[in-house]
Amino acid sequence: MIKMRQDCTFLFLTKRIDRFMSCIPNDWKNGYDNVVVCCTIENQKNADYKLSIFKDLPIKHKCITVQPLLEKIDIEKYLDEIELVVVGGESDINARPLDYDWVLNIREQCVRKNVHFEFRQCGTYFIKDGKQYKLQTKDLIRQAKLASINYKL
Repeated sequence: MIKMRQDCTFLFLTKRIDRFMSCIPNDWKNGYDNVVVCCTIENQKNADYKLSIFKDLPIKHKCITVQPLLEKIDIEKYLDEIELVVVGGESDINARPLDYDWVLNIREQCVRKNVHFEFRQCGTYFIKDGKQYKLQTKDLIRQAKLASINYKL
């Protein structure tokens, strides 16, 4: 279906990038033009493990999703050949807090490497300027958009 529908872009998000090579079709080579593969991470430990694998995989269009972002992380050394980084927090009564400074830090890494950056959603518990806010789920995407920090080349 993916090869037949070249008019569509297919997005695959995975938390198990280490299984990628065992899941691709025989004719994959370096990927299909209409497929974006997105590796999801949430903390430094997972970033170092997963992105060290992801960087060497034969994929034409790569994206990193840092959602939920659970701590300050450094991914700059993994941003070569990445087209987009998406960042967001958790939404739930039991959500872990998202610190806006962590979001801005990843944005700056993307700016330095000329990688598109999108702040997708705040977290239910959102920390800005040292103060924690509790946001309603319906407002998480809107609040992130209001921050107006997305970066496009």
